[in-house]
Amino acid sequence: MSASDQIQQRWPVDRARMQPGRISPRLDVPPAIVRPHYVPKKPTEPWDFDDVPVKSAETVARMKVAGAIAAAARDEVGKHVAPGVTTDELDRIGHEYLLDHGAYPSTLGYKGFPKSLCSSVNEVICHGIPDDLPLQDGDVVKIDVTAFIDGVHGDTCATFFAGEPSPELRLLSERTHEAMMRGIKAARPGRPVNVIGRVIESYAKRFGYGVIRDFTGHGVGPSFHTRPTIFPYDEPRGTTLIEAGMTFTVEPMLSLGGYAWDMWSDDWTVVTQDGSWVAQWEHSIHITEDGAEILTVTA
Repeated sequence: MSASDQIQQRWPVDRARMQPGRISPRLDVPPAIVRPHYVPKKPTEPWDFDDVPVKSAETVARMKVAGAIAAAARDEVGKHVAPGVTTDELDRIGHEYLLDHGAYPSTLGYKGFPKSLCSSVNEVICHGIPDDLPLQDGDVVKIDVTAFIDGVHGDTCATFFAGEPSPELRLLSERTHEAMMRGIKAARPGRPVNVIGRVIESYAKRFGYGVIRDFTGHGVGPSFHTRPTIFPYDEPRGTTLIEAGMTFTVEPMLSLGGYAWDMWSDDWTVVTQDGSWVAQWEHSIHITEDGAEILTVTA
């Protein structure tokens, strides 16, 4: 048996690859909910601004509120991940939760994205668009939710299971979470940002996981995506020094196979080339004088 055959057996080979489903019309947002600047986008404005990396204490305080709402929405959606449920229904649940708490779903309309969260199933790495296909028992479901309120974004993602996953897949999720937490622990003032990816990649390699390289963490705050770029692997270009007051996401995506990817014709959905299943976890963090504070936790 070849090495590639051995890797292939690490995820369900009897399951068909994911296919696009029907995407329902975008959900409405009441006029009272304040939109980010890109909804609707002015022709002369960029999607994101070049935010100052070091945020004020007042901005961080607002980000804690946005982060807590995003985290609670993420967890509420996760409670409903089950066989037979569609990701479109999960999107509605997340959408309504955010609106009920005065927040705008940041993904809705961002660069044309049509839904209020990303739902990435099995070999979908990230940016999956919620649709009408029901989940199956054992599916791995990554729910990526971002809340915009009071001028700032809170961005988070967690991995959930529809029904009962295999032990291998449960370990993949647990270890991806651990990789994220180790990366967060490594984020301290004075260190280059690539220390985060170095820690993540070193841990993932213990288990033979693929570390997705082309989709990274990022600065977050008044803009959805801004500097610095947080590579999830040991990237020599990641020389930006971490400073107290910075806010950014740490979001490793680990696969049971390789890290090469393809994109569907919707220009959003990213899948592994080899069909290997993926887990993802993400927190928004604030760098303090002696470490990192997680912003996307429930109050």
